[in-house]
Amino acid sequence: MSYKSLKHCVNDLEKHGKLLRIKSEVDPDLEMAEIHRRVFDAQGPAILYENVKGSPFPALSNLYGTIERTRFLFRHELEKVQKIIELKIDPIQILKQPGRYLSTPFSALNGLPKKVRFRKHILFGETKISQLPQIKSWEKDGGAFITLPQVFSMEPGGKDIMKSNLGMYRIQMSGNDYQIDKQIGLHYQLHRGIGVHHKAYNESDLPFKVSVFVGGPPSNAFAAIMPLPENLSELTFAGLLNGRRFRYFQKNDYIFSSDADFCITGTVIKDKKMLEGPFGDHLGYYSLAHDFPVLKVDKVYHRKDAIWHFTVVGRPPAEDSSFGYLIHELVKGLTPIEFPGLVELNAVDAAGVHPLLLAIGSERYMPFRERKPEEILTIANHLLGKGQTSLAKYLFIADIGDNPKLNTKDIKFYFKHILERIDWTRDLHFQTQTTIDTLDYSGESWNSGSKVVIACCGPQKRTLKTKLPTNFNLPVGFTNPVFVQEGILAIKAPPYLEPEQSKIDILSLTEYLKSFDLSSIPLILLVDDSTFVCKSLNNFIWVTFTRSNPSHDIHGVDEFTENKHWGCRSSLIIDARIKPNHAPPLLVDSKTKKNVDKLFDKGGALYGKL
Repeated sequence: MSYKSLKHCVNDLEKHGKLLRIKSEVDPDLEMAEIHRRVFDAQGPAILYENVKGSPFPALSNLYGTIERTRFLFRHELEKVQKIIELKIDPIQILKQPGRYLSTPFSALNGLPKKVRFRKHILFGETKISQLPQIKSWEKDGGAFITLPQVFSMEPGGKDIMKSNLGMYRIQMSGNDYQIDKQIGLHYQLHRGIGVHHKAYNESDLPFKVSVFVGGPPSNAFAAIMPLPENLSELTFAGLLNGRRFRYFQKNDYIFSSDADFCITGTVIKDKKMLEGPFGDHLGYYSLAHDFPVLKVDKVYHRKDAIWHFTVVGRPPAEDSSFGYLIHELVKGLTPIEFPGLVELNAVDAAGVHPLLLAIGSERYMPFRERKPEEILTIANHLLGKGQTSLAKYLFIADIGDNPKLNTKDIKFYFKHILERIDWTRDLHFQTQTTIDTLDYSGESWNSGSKVVIACCGPQKRTLKTKLPTNFNLPVGFTNPVFVQEGILAIKAPPYLEPEQSKIDILSLTEYLKSFDLSSIPLILLVDDSTFVCKSLNNFIWVTFTRSNPSHDIHGVDEFTENKHWGCRSSLIIDARIKPNHAPPLLVDSKTKKNVDKLFDKGGALYGKL
C-alpha cells in the first residue's frame, strides 16, 4: 500500500489493530513523552493523542515502535527496494534471474520526484510555531523540540531537485533566547549533508532558504535519516519505499512537500548562532546547550487533517532503534562493495550506535605464515575513514577465519571470542585528538576525543572464567567485584572527582593486580555501580562505551609504551565512571512519573483510553 498522507497511514494501522487512541487531554510538557516511553517499553501500538493541551492539532508517536510494525508500514515495497539495491550491487543478476527482477524497472520509476500543480493539501491553512504541539520530553530540556523534522535544503541557485538534501536535524521551537513564533534553532552534527549547503550559502550573497516538513507518508521521515551517498537524493529513496513518487512544488522560492502535514519555511540567519539545548538524546544523556544556526521563521502551513508526528529519544533501545534495524536490512548487501573484505558490521544500538562498532572481516593477506591482524586493520581504517562509521569510538574487528559461526548480533559470544584471542600487547591501535560523535561527552571537549581499534585474529590463547583469584582483596575504595560474563569483571571504584586523584587510585589498583594471574580475566571495568552494570548485557554496553574516552580511560595491568605503541601484558582496564565533564543521564522526574502513573492500571494498560 502506498500512503498518500499520515492520516491514510493512521487509518490503515487502526484497521489492523495497531493504533491506540487517547481521547482525553494530555499535556505535551513531559507527560506525552512518558506515556510514549511506557507504551514503547511494553512493545505497544502506535499512539494517537487526539487532544493535545495548548494545540488544535492531534499528535502521533511510536509509529515505528516495533520492528514488526515498521516492516508492516513498508510491507508492499520493502522487497522491491531490496531488489533495486541488489541490482546496484550486481547488475548482471537481471540477466541471470530475469523473472525475479521483472517489475524492478517499474518500481524504480517511483524514485523520480514528481512536481505537482495541485497544492491545496499542505497550503490548506496557516498557523504559528506556538500553536504546534509543544512537546518537551525530559525535565531539563531547553524547551519544546521537533523530533522528526524533515529539513529540506538546496545549494545556492540550485534548480535540480535531485541535488537537494533532506535530513533529520532536530529543531528547538521554544525556550532559551528564541523569539517565539519568529525564530527556531537548527541543530545538525558532523557528516550531515546540510553542512555542505550551509557552507556554500555563507560564501554567496543569496539567502539560505530552508523548508521543514513534519508528517506525510512514513517513508519521508525514514528517508530523512537514511545514510545515502551524496549523489543520491533522499527524495528518491522516499518514493521507492512508499511505492509512490515524492510530490513537491515551489512557492516563494521554497520547496514544499505536498503530502506533508506541516511545512515551516524560513531563512537561516547568516553569521548568527544561538544556544540550542539541552536535549535528552539517544545516547541516554542530555546533549548540552551549544551555539547552533538560527532559522528566521517565515510561514507555518498545515493540511486540513494535519497530524503532528513526533518521537521520544533517550537511552536505547528507543523508537529510533527500528530505523537502525531497517537500514541494516536494506543495505547489508552493499557492505562487501563499500568495504572489501568486510563480512559483517553492527553499530550497537544499546551503546547509542557510534560509541561501539563490532565488525567481522576476512584476514587473507599472508595465509602462508602465522596469522595476525593485517587485512582487518586495513578494513578498520577504511571504516574509520568513511561516512557515519567514521564516528565510531570503539571499533572491535575479528577474523571470520577463526570461527565461521561468529556474528556481531550475538554480542555476548562476540566478546567471548575476542577476549579468548586478544593480545593486549599488540592489538590496540589508538587515534587521539580526533573527532567523535557530537552527542558523546566522554572526550576532552565537544566533538573532540579519541578512538581505539581492537583487532583480533589468531588461535585461542586463554580460557575465560568467572572466578576470582584466591586472596583477592581490593585496595581501599575499590569494592563489589562482579562478573559481567566470562572474562569481564566489573569493580565499583571510588567516585571520579579529578584526574590526578584518579591516576593515583588506578595506579594503586594496577600495582595490586600485578601480583595475580589474571589470564582468565582479560577485561576489567571500573564503574560507579558494578551491580547495575552486571544486571544486563545492555547495561554493560551502555555504561562501558558511553562513559569512557579510549586515550584517557583505558589503562592496563603491567602497561608499557614502546615506539609510541601502548599495550599491557595483563588485564586491560576501562574506566567507565561518570566524569565531571560528562552530560547527566536521563531520568524521569518524580512529578511526571506520579502524574502518568494515574493514567495506567497495575497491569500497565491505560485507563479507559482505547
